Amino acid sequence: MTTRTAVITGASSGIGAATARRLAAAGFRVVLAARRKERIEALAAELTEAGHQAEAYVLDVTDRAAVESFAAGLDRCDVLVNNAGGAVGTETVATADPADWRAMYEVNVVGVLQVTQALLPALTASGDGTIVVLSSTAGHVAYEGGGGYVAAKHGSHAIAATLRLELCGEPVRVIEIAPGMVRTDEFAVNRFRGDESQAAAIYDGVAEPLTADDVADTVEWAVTRPSHVNIDMMVIRPRAQAAQHKVHRER
Repeated sequence: MTTRTAVITGASSGIGAATARRLAAAGFRVVLAARRKERIEALAAELTEAGHQAEAYVLDVTDRAAVESFAAGLDRCDVLVNNAGGAVGTETVATADPADWRAMYEVNVVGVLQVTQALLPALTASGDGTIVVLSSTAGHVAYEGGGGYVAAKHGSHAIAATLRLELCGEPVRVIEIAPGMVRTDEFAVNRFRGDESQAAAIYDGVAEPLTADDVADTVEWAVTRPSHVNIDMMVIRPRAQAAQHKVHRER
């Protein structure tokens, strides 16, 4: 039996790395794609040493030529996990830098589009392909100080919803996973431009924010359902978060 191949973008840390570990343990050959060469090579080595099949590719999902070259070099693709993304800044719509919005749109929307377009022929040819889009609850509900990220994640949500309609009848599933409050090593720090104290304050008093592995667990579950079962969209939040604006904090 041929080993199924899963491509994970943004695989150098956080949810991407956790998903790679989960899918590798589930028997997939994992292709790790990210910009940081040392990180993904170290993860590929870790997985290989554990007896799994893993390969690392340096990739910037916003670079169309690089994405097309990457796709051309793959012999197959059964699962694509569009995880690469991120947020920059917490300014209001009135004061935000358009350059930050463009950067978020490029990685969260155009990046998803380009990788999906490049790998769709292989996913279809597999006869049983699955596309996962890691969006966010920000792609469904707006909140103050998140305009650019909200707009970008609404874009990734729209890609998943539209693609599912357009691929109806094809042997490809489209799954959207929308996490709420997840505590990873880098997401909030990057959003606050390296200010670790501001990043940590997001989680003050929250007993158990989601972890990267919590989200990876849902990705693994969704992609390993029987072929005729499509998990259209899954929202995952910690118990302490009832909505974007409603979070229980212990004092």
